Amino acid sequence: MQTTDPKTMIRVAREAGGDTHVEPLNLGLRVRELRRSLGWTLEEAATRAGLARSTLSKIENGQMSPTYDALKKLAGGLSISVPQLFTPPSKAQVNGRMAVTKSGDGQAQATATYEHELLAGSLSKKQMLPYRATIRARSLDEFSGWVRHDGEEFLFVLTGVIRLYTEFYEPVDLRRGDSAYYDAAMGHNVISLSDEDATILWVTSLV
Repeated sequence: MQTTDPKTMIRVAREAGGDTHVEPLNLGLRVRELRRSLGWTLEEAATRAGLARSTLSKIENGQMSPTYDALKKLAGGLSISVPQLFTPPSKAQVNGRMAVTKSGDGQAQATATYEHELLAGSLSKKQMLPYRATIRARSLDEFSGWVRHDGEEFLFVLTGVIRLYTEFYEPVDLRRGDSAYYDAAMGHNVISLSDEDATILWVTSLV
């Protein structure tokens, strides 16, 4: 089994990324997509925004440029901010990518203290790195120092009881169903307090 530490896993995932081209925003199309995502008819959306149905129809079809007052009403009706009207969804939100990892089919990455099972390994350019981890360590003495890396991290306890050590906070004990979200640049380590190795779901951001 290959031995890879979390920093290496994150670096490899980053190297799979790349620049993305952002195309100009079509405001009318953006408004139509937002309305349809809420399941609203043109009339319902216009009513919620306090606009005439004909006005909203012209905006969606690119037949008129809305005033700032109309934009504020429209954003309010859609329960978003005006800037969000002009923020197109990223390709990651609309390209329909999907990866299914059946139990035990993840990519194994072992260390002295953790055994990682990388999930969704077939997808490149991921914005987050999900993996299931088996916690072997029982003491901080088993670590050579704090684990630190870029991004933010979320962990969810699947089985057993763990103790999360962080650089700036008191240790916290977490059991099945408990979770933690923290700055991954802050030193952190996890040990198992269970007789058997605890397991957790770990998700690390890559941006």
